[in-house]
Amino acid sequence: MTTRREFIKKSGLGLAALAVNGKIWANASSFSAGNPFVSKRPEISKRNFTSKAVEETIITVKKKLKDPKLAWMFENCFPNTLDTTVHFRTIGNRPDTFVYTGDIHAMWLRDSSAQVWPYLNLMKNDEPLRRLIAGVINRQTQCVLIDPYANAFNDGPTGSEWESDLTTMKPELHERKWEIDSLCYAVRLAYHYWKISGDATVFSPDWQKAAALIVETFKQQQRKEGLGPYRFERVTERQTDTMSNDGKGNPAKPVGLIFSAFRPSDDATIYGYLIPSNLFAVTSLKQLAEISEKVTGDKTFAKTCSDLAQEVQSAIERYAVREHLNYGKIYAFEADGFGNQLFMDDANIPSLLGLPYLGGVNLNDPVYQNTRKFVLSADNPYFYKGKAAEGIGGPHIGFDMIWPMSLIMRAMTSQNDAEIKYCIRTLRDTDADTGFMHESFHKDNPEKFTRAWFAWANTLFGELILKLINDGKAGLLNNL
Repeated sequence: MTTRREFIKKSGLGLAALAVNGKIWANASSFSAGNPFVSKRPEISKRNFTSKAVEETIITVKKKLKDPKLAWMFENCFPNTLDTTVHFRTIGNRPDTFVYTGDIHAMWLRDSSAQVWPYLNLMKNDEPLRRLIAGVINRQTQCVLIDPYANAFNDGPTGSEWESDLTTMKPELHERKWEIDSLCYAVRLAYHYWKISGDATVFSPDWQKAAALIVETFKQQQRKEGLGPYRFERVTERQTDTMSNDGKGNPAKPVGLIFSAFRPSDDATIYGYLIPSNLFAVTSLKQLAEISEKVTGDKTFAKTCSDLAQEVQSAIERYAVREHLNYGKIYAFEADGFGNQLFMDDANIPSLLGLPYLGGVNLNDPVYQNTRKFVLSADNPYFYKGKAAEGIGGPHIGFDMIWPMSLIMRAMTSQNDAEIKYCIRTLRDTDADTGFMHESFHKDNPEKFTRAWFAWANTLFGELILKLINDGKAGLLNNL
């Protein structure tokens, strides 16, 4: 099995090829003589799932894009999750969908939610697509019931190369890094699936048990009654892949915030109260409360969720908003409740930059706008500016590596057409002529990149292009 770290060390597959399920489908660097923008999708017979609504959307969007490379990239990226990563079946008369993250054949709660997210608004015109997404929710429900502290799962009890980690591993787990956002993403997908489709069958008795387990885990990790049951250590040369203090992490004062051992990058936190994830949790708890009020009828649980959301929100305002020397009041990236804060941002979502995208804050919130200016400046230690691009990276890959995800989030949260154009133009021009997004690329040389097959980034790019088209900004896309 190829690990994420091995792909990083090898810089993905470079420019040679796109790998799908271990096979080579297309040369990613050599263009055909007559048409440099030949589709890089797998042959129709080799696609994992085909959606009528998605195919129609690709045709519609491509007709509106005059930039041939942008149209080509949208065609390659938008269906990438369906083409290459979903594994749909029926178990006990209920749809069940296991989703690879791409080059790693395991299912992250975060990635799988984000990978199918751009297809939600297309469900009403495509019943098979609706069932596929319901299957993702059903599979995630079972994952949470197996272990709410795990971030990534196997398709069955197959074991993992991480089974020697010093934590409570099970054969169904690929990795057991406790990340608040993993559970939040599962709630987000189920909630919006229900709001868009009107289908409440995903809120089964098992789902309700999983929801209760999510809230229980959040409460355990407020650490009011001790450090809780979770610990994690790994024998590794990478500081960010393990936790200090016998696997319990750095000290955090119980102040109402939720401790997250790891970030959405799968890197260990420094100060355990990861603020973007805590804000995401507030949103998720409110969504759980609404589902409990309107669907499952559990008003007691709804109040528990609402009360916890208010407690976490109040703690964020008290312990994670500080006056910055240059930007006024901004959100810290991490805090510990003792008065210490970490001021930076990481490209992975939830990020400070992406807070409005996840419903964590209002786009026009002045504290967010100040924070946005900070994270897109040289005062953010993981903001890089080079010959090819400027953008946010993170410690997961290291210095000078910009994540396309950060450029997508910058465009998603921008109210400035010039800024949006910069992001789109940069995304178009830093794909190393592969037609796909990557995990990261070097600020001076886009041909130095990691992860040739990263479905989350691909579908997120497709989501951005579709959003701009739907927002009436085709003219912007055609005038880069």
